[in-house]
Amino acid sequence: MIRDFIYKYYIDPIRYGQPYTIIDTLTYAFIFIVAVFLIYRWLKRSGISIDENLVKSTLPYVVLGGLLRVVEDTGLIQSDLRFLLVTPLIFFVIFFFSFIILYISRSLEKLGLIRQYSIIYSSVGIFASGISATLLCFYGIFFTRIGFTEFLLILLLTIASTFLVWGSIRYLLHWNFASNSLYKLLIFGHMLDASATSYGIDFHPILYREVHVVGSALIELTGTGFSMFILKIVIIIPAIYILEEYKKEGNKELWYIVILCMIVLGLAPGIRDMVRMVFYV
Repeated sequence: MIRDFIYKYYIDPIRYGQPYTIIDTLTYAFIFIVAVFLIYRWLKRSGISIDENLVKSTLPYVVLGGLLRVVEDTGLIQSDLRFLLVTPLIFFVIFFFSFIILYISRSLEKLGLIRQYSIIYSSVGIFASGISATLLCFYGIFFTRIGFTEFLLILLLTIASTFLVWGSIRYLLHWNFASNSLYKLLIFGHMLDASATSYGIDFHPILYREVHVVGSALIELTGTGFSMFILKIVIIIPAIYILEEYKKEGNKELWYIVILCMIVLGLAPGIRDMVRMVFYV
């Protein structure tokens, strides 16, 4: 019975690309929270400053995760290793890769071989992302196509919705703290996710679908992928307010970890969805 349960809710969804359920969603959410706490504890013990520099230096690995997810979507990897690039396993792969590079970079800094760990740390992430993007470009040229129109439309929709949401927060709600660059990144990441999902479901020639529980239920209820914007706004605006209140009175280092995780949850799937549509995967 236990074996059947594990296969039904955890193994088969990864193997066959099935939509998420309430059970596996809650499980992964719990694992995610525990992982965040462990990452925070390790960073504290390692002496790495948990600040804006760390968050921004980690962003290339967020991009890398989204790109590698599309590499798996292409089917170029035929062995069972491809399952390492399927959600949620890819989160662990990217985490361990970034962890190793961060550890090496920090060690080189301690030895005085480099001035700042973040230079090496971010550069490796950028380089790996560049390799992944190049591979996808070759795939698009020789096997499918490269949809520049899709890229521009999704990007324009993302920029417009980001300015609309940010402008409403900054000038209608008068939240001056919304000018923080990390809040802008948070909004951009989730607007990219909403824009790519909306375009893919309502307009893209290939029939895409939303696999997450809440999002798919809302889209089924409204009949349009653009309802994702409503979901994102309902979540983002209160989240930013709560984050700012915690930043004022709570642990600022933990605040950086939490906001990084929130950026990841929007930006990574947003990049994956947009890139899939650009390369018709």
